[in-house]
Amino acid sequence: MKVSELTSASRRVDIKLRVLSVETPRDVRTARGSARVATALAGDETGTIKLSLWNDDIDQVFEDAVIQITNGYVKTFQGEKQLSSGIYGELAVVDDPMFPSREAITSGETPVGE
Repeated sequence: MKVSELTSASRRVDIKLRVLSVETPRDVRTARGSARVATALAGDETGTIKLSLWNDDIDQVFEDAVIQITNGYVKTFQGEKQLSSGIYGELAVVDDPMFPSREAITSGETPVGE
């Protein structure tokens, strides 16, 4: 799957992305208690999307990393699409030297949103 194919109703998302930036984590209260959350910007050659990182995922993701999300989902938050691995999905940093570079992703691209 590619970023350009994602909709705010996308479920069971399997996608590979390059992380372009990661914001400072913040503490939030959820229905399940407290958690840490950070927003990242990630993309592929078709566009970019905001990525919600929760708890342990925050510590493994870094700028310029290539990540694989399996069984993720997309939702609209504050008017923009956001991708998350959620409770049932997985996020892993992968080694893929052939994945498009940061420059290829950001050259003239604008974030994909709704």
